[in-house]
Amino acid sequence: MVYSDFKDLKISLLGFGAMRLPCKEDSSIDQEQVNLMTDFAIENGVNYFDTAYPYHGGMSEISIGKALNRHPREKWLLATKYPGHQFASSYNPAATFEDQLKKCGVEYFDFYLMHNIYENSIQNYLNPNYKMVEYFIEQRKLGRIKHLGFSTHGDIPCIKEFLDHYGEYMEFCQIQLNYLDWTLQNAKEKYELLTSKNIPVWVMEPLRGGKLSNLPEEYARELECREKGSTPTSWALRYFKNLPNVKVVLSGMSNLEQMKANVNTFANEPALTQEQTDLLYKIAESMKDSLPCTACRYCTAGCPKKLDIPELIKFYNDLKFQDSFTVSMRLEAFPQDKLPSACIKCRKCEQICPQKIQISDALEELAEKFAKMPRWLDLCKQREEAQKKASANLQ
Repeated sequence: MVYSDFKDLKISLLGFGAMRLPCKEDSSIDQEQVNLMTDFAIENGVNYFDTAYPYHGGMSEISIGKALNRHPREKWLLATKYPGHQFASSYNPAATFEDQLKKCGVEYFDFYLMHNIYENSIQNYLNPNYKMVEYFIEQRKLGRIKHLGFSTHGDIPCIKEFLDHYGEYMEFCQIQLNYLDWTLQNAKEKYELLTSKNIPVWVMEPLRGGKLSNLPEEYARELECREKGSTPTSWALRYFKNLPNVKVVLSGMSNLEQMKANVNTFANEPALTQEQTDLLYKIAESMKDSLPCTACRYCTAGCPKKLDIPELIKFYNDLKFQDSFTVSMRLEAFPQDKLPSACIKCRKCEQICPQKIQISDALEELAEKFAKMPRWLDLCKQREEAQKKASANLQ
């Protein structure tokens, strides 16, 4: 197994993400399979396990805690997160934290994250009445949290704003990063920003929800021709071995076969060459059914509605590749008069666009897709109820 140096720890580069655990037909977690996967991981050098309060309706922390506590405490590092990104009826960091310790069956967390700092949730984390981050800073002082960090789906200005307030306390940051999102979701700029501030990077969605494991046949065949016996999954995961500030790559594995394959990739397969990395970037660009927006912002100057057209085009391109809750979540943070539906199709933007993009049509299509997507705030309410039930089961 490949390990990363972090403080005084050796952390396995491959981390077990507990967001997509194996489930039975009734959708309950298959604890026997989770135990088998955890046993194999630990036996083969994986020592980082990541869960969160909302995962699996509040049951992930319970399941991963059961699996891990069958092994000596020094064999594993456990991470979980505070759900300040969810819009709840109330916030009680102390009660939630005590609940999490009980659910996981531990006296401390090795790693603890502020969950999903983005354009809407940042106001919760910065709200002086809630004192969320302050509470967890104190828990770290007390030794109940060993290392404190945050995860984010926000863009650069949002990340900078959070770091301006709490950067001195943040020891690591978890972002969505893969060879497709290196450009599609500005992961390159996020990685470089965090690196410039000496904040180690944890990776989520390294396979883009499985999309990069199941490439179109023409691209999978091209990778196979370049390296016999390789898989799109191994290429996507080996990509991170050349990013020195990436310390943990979280894979949400759902069965033992995936666990075995990923462990083999990190333990035995070499990093990609520069030529191979360039091939992945080429494939990523070919996979994007995207509009060629260069964010020159000529379009925004004459827009009578003052829409952030380049940002909306970026969301449009993301959804053209794959339905993404991140897009829905980010769009919900926009004021009503700045949503794509606010476009009046005056087409002034199109008259000045150097790329000749049919912007009005794209915004209309984006508005239609957004109208059909599940609302993040509704999902938060559902999760809050599920988490209450999961916690009640411990009483």
